[in-house]
Amino acid sequence: MSKRRKPEFLSPETLDKNLRIGEPAQSAGGLSSVKVAITMSVEHMGLARAVKVLGQLNQKDGFDCPGCAWPDPEDHRSIAEFCENGAKAVAEEATRKRITAEFFARYSVEELSRHSDHWLSQQGRLTQPMYLAEDASHYQPISWQDAFAKIGGALKALPSPNHAVFYTSGRTSNEAAFLYQLFVRLYGTNNLPDCSNMCHESSGQAMMRTIGTGKGTVSLNDFDSADCIVVIGQNPGTNHPRMLRTLQQAARRGCQIISINPLAETGLKRFKHPQEVGGILGKGTLLATHHVPVKVNGDVALLKGIQKAIVQQHASSLHADFIDRNTEGFEQYRDDLLKESWENIVRGSGISEAQIHEVAAVIARSKAMICCWAMGLTQHRNAIANIQEIINLLLLGGHFGRPGAGACPVRGHSNVQGDRSMGIWERPTPEFLRNVGNEFHFNPPQEHGFSTIEAIQAMHAGAVKVFVALGGNFLSATPDTAFTAKALSRCDLTVQVSTKLNRSHLVTGACAIILPCLGRTERDLQAAGDQFVTVENSMGVVHSSQGKLEPASQLLRSEPAIVAGIANATLGVDWNSLVGNYDLIRDHIARVIPGFENLNARVRQSGGFELPHEVRDSNNFGTPSKKAIFTVHAIAHLEVGPDQFVMTTIRSHDQYNTTIYGMQDRYRGIDQGRRVVLMNPQDIAAQRLVAGDAVDVVSHFRGVRRRARNFRVVAYDIPRGCVATYFPEANVLVPIDSFAEGSLTPTSKSVIVSLERVAVAP
Repeated sequence: MSKRRKPEFLSPETLDKNLRIGEPAQSAGGLSSVKVAITMSVEHMGLARAVKVLGQLNQKDGFDCPGCAWPDPEDHRSIAEFCENGAKAVAEEATRKRITAEFFARYSVEELSRHSDHWLSQQGRLTQPMYLAEDASHYQPISWQDAFAKIGGALKALPSPNHAVFYTSGRTSNEAAFLYQLFVRLYGTNNLPDCSNMCHESSGQAMMRTIGTGKGTVSLNDFDSADCIVVIGQNPGTNHPRMLRTLQQAARRGCQIISINPLAETGLKRFKHPQEVGGILGKGTLLATHHVPVKVNGDVALLKGIQKAIVQQHASSLHADFIDRNTEGFEQYRDDLLKESWENIVRGSGISEAQIHEVAAVIARSKAMICCWAMGLTQHRNAIANIQEIINLLLLGGHFGRPGAGACPVRGHSNVQGDRSMGIWERPTPEFLRNVGNEFHFNPPQEHGFSTIEAIQAMHAGAVKVFVALGGNFLSATPDTAFTAKALSRCDLTVQVSTKLNRSHLVTGACAIILPCLGRTERDLQAAGDQFVTVENSMGVVHSSQGKLEPASQLLRSEPAIVAGIANATLGVDWNSLVGNYDLIRDHIARVIPGFENLNARVRQSGGFELPHEVRDSNNFGTPSKKAIFTVHAIAHLEVGPDQFVMTTIRSHDQYNTTIYGMQDRYRGIDQGRRVVLMNPQDIAAQRLVAGDAVDVVSHFRGVRRRARNFRVVAYDIPRGCVATYFPEANVLVPIDSFAEGSLTPTSKSVIVSLERVAVAP
């Protein structure tokens, strides 16, 4: 272990002394979004460059947004087919600022660690490979050849391939992901954790067990015919802003939109479309017809209450033919609902019986309902139960296999679903391993690899010595930050493939390497000419993405080229032809992965193509019985002690995942600060606190206390007994050994905490 790089090199925990608190906004979008998008774009890119790049964003002949995975319209794309946060993401990547060798000579790793994550991201694009030698204080330049040699040497020296871990971010293209998993399996391990493990793994597991698929069952067109849309555990206004346009269109034709979330998020109140006159001058469109402020981790109780009300009072609305023909387990499920007491439902959800009946009546009337959700449901100990209760609700009304109806897990990063399709998974199916083995004439490893949580625990125990990350900011994205930092520091080598500087470059193994890669916005010129890559959006549409900007540095390499370089140095394979012409990679994908047949021709169609989906297309469920399965779940009650609260982590409107764009959460009225804890005013008074007080937030799990220092108390409309904090600042409070049963997803949305007042120096 290195003597000079210590896990204390974490984010500064200083009090935000310039914090300003105002009233939450009453509408999303509008002129404010336009101003912010233009200001940030011009500031980072300059006017001419901004106009050029934004004009290519999400266009059929342009590049896919490096932000969220919300689908693009098939037929009517505007000249500005992006949202405020999409513009921010592009501005961050296409910035004119550069980090050179001189920057790393000026700042030691320790000095860089004293700066905030926001400051780190604002320094610009990485421009050349950098190496941090054991016991060195500064990164130094290294050639690509020497960097690959060091990585290959470290991997070949391991006693077993299972002593290495290969992480993947959801931004990675299909071509890079496919090559990456191929290299890792040729090397001899399935240690391929990814960001899905931390977000929608619970969705995939829950849906596979009940309807036989881990992917959503709706297309974007289905939103045009839904008469009820349930948005639960999701904040589209910040995390998937282009979804607001889809919801606006639904609301205008009379669709009922039910928002279920502890916070009344601005994005589901009103939406002002920035490209409409009314979106600039008017009040905007009312979106949510109903808001249900369920308490944190009260979703199973609420959903069971809704279903109980439907079964008892709206039995005629049940789709009896569908249930008889296409499902199993209904009788046991119905008996459990009828036995559940309303007292337990109300206590567990925090919602009155009257409001539950009101929402149930709306859902019972629906002939075509879509349920959308995100990490507000997936990051709890009972996350699989949360999602399977949604499946139960959809099954009651037969909301599968017909227009305007189905399950819609809204994925995060723009190709996180595609990466999983390409085989980025620590638990690959026998079919996938057989196909990839036949295509490349080898016997892939069969033993399951490490998920993200398991990888961190293995590094911490000294069982993993080399860590390679293809994108992402692993340290800041994962739970239990101090534990994860110690885990990384116990590696011999950590490798980060990155576009910009982040915290994971500062908390490293004994040695560390940064490999700078091309971004989505940039031209990818290889031996056969300009290349494009492919991505898969949240609803199974595969399409091309091709940047046009000149690269930030001539020393940058594409992700496929970087993977090929590591593979050559480790295994001696020659993938120059594949890197020179990505069509050859796609030919392999077409032969290995069902649904991607004839990929090169189909992806060149305007807008790409939609993957087949048996549940959506023909009600064919991939379960052993070929029927969808009703499931039974008990209502969980978290053990919350006196003066304790259930904390959920959230994003600000000025961030995407761990990337902090700025210090303003405009929709919540919070400015110039992120170390805040949102709290019900009555709870503030009961704790003998006042808004603005400085507190440490302390989490409690299995007798272990974890502490996040110097937060400000903010009075907010949130259910009593619940608090909310931003991640990644609060990730230090999320226990490494607290995760969803059956998916190992961290419980970042239900952490038991207490608050301790701290003195503030004058």
